Amino acid sequence: MQEEHPFAPFIRILGKGKNGSRGFTIDEAYESMTMVLEDKVTAEQLGAFLMLLRVKEETPEEVAGFVRAIRNFLKQDKVSHADLDWSSYAGKRRHSPWYVLSALLLADNDIRVCMHGAEGHTPGRMYTSEVLKPLGIEVSDTLDHAKEQIAKNNFCYMPLQTISERLKDILELRPYLGLRSPLHTVGRMINPLHAPHSIQAIFHPGYQVVHQEAANIMNEEEIAVFKGEAGEVERNPDTKCTVSYAVGGKTWDEEWEPMFTRRHVKESTLDEERLVPFWRGEQEDEYATAAITGTTAIALRLLNKAETPEQALQMAQDMWTNRDKTRH
Repeated sequence: MQEEHPFAPFIRILGKGKNGSRGFTIDEAYESMTMVLEDKVTAEQLGAFLMLLRVKEETPEEVAGFVRAIRNFLKQDKVSHADLDWSSYAGKRRHSPWYVLSALLLADNDIRVCMHGAEGHTPGRMYTSEVLKPLGIEVSDTLDHAKEQIAKNNFCYMPLQTISERLKDILELRPYLGLRSPLHTVGRMINPLHAPHSIQAIFHPGYQVVHQEAANIMNEEEIAVFKGEAGEVERNPDTKCTVSYAVGGKTWDEEWEPMFTRRHVKESTLDEERLVPFWRGEQEDEYATAAITGTTAIALRLLNKAETPEQALQMAQDMWTNRDKTRH
């Protein structure tokens, strides 16, 4: 009889029926993800693992354990090379990726922003790297290049494969499995340059508290998470926004009121060249301006630059008005 595979007990924990299955402890999540990252599982086991977690939905304890395993697997130095970690894993389909200009606005005001993300996994969406080239910003294909860009420009963008080819390969199983996997949640929390603050967004509302509580369990950085436009870290100014924080062992939510009384229609087409003339003031769009300043304001609150949402928004609007239009 064939001996049981060492990873089989983890599949059994998740899949032992309606009454017998349960979620992982933090330690079990850490150990199982470590085996996945070290390629000590079969393809069949990996698929079962990801989809059983997807059906069950990840708990904060599982996410915390998975993130700790990934950070340990990457074996990166623990020096902080950025002030703000910014995840970008969803892509945009209704509005341009205005969040990129929010990040660059912060960078132009001496806040070091490390943006990282996945791209190309969902047809019909525009991803971060597509709009960076027209802005004259290099995509970092090594960790050292990312650190150099941070030192030079206060901003860097790393696609997931720069952080880990293994993580990229797992994320790209989506077309084969037909569903997102836990890595779409966990990837947002990697924080590859160990920034003390991390801003994250979700699309499905139930995951907001998962991110918040997982960050609270780890207690390694201060985070803000909210339902972003299309799942990206971009505030939709047409609706009320609930921002969830995890700071120093405490969690709380903060309500941000809508910036408009009416909703705006989506853009007819997305053009990767549009951000440059908008930054330069050659084009105007009230929705875009509000999305940029509203997103920047949430980051400023997380960074403890303002005491209230109103103060943060005014600060962001002043930064946008006074931006160097020749910079990008």
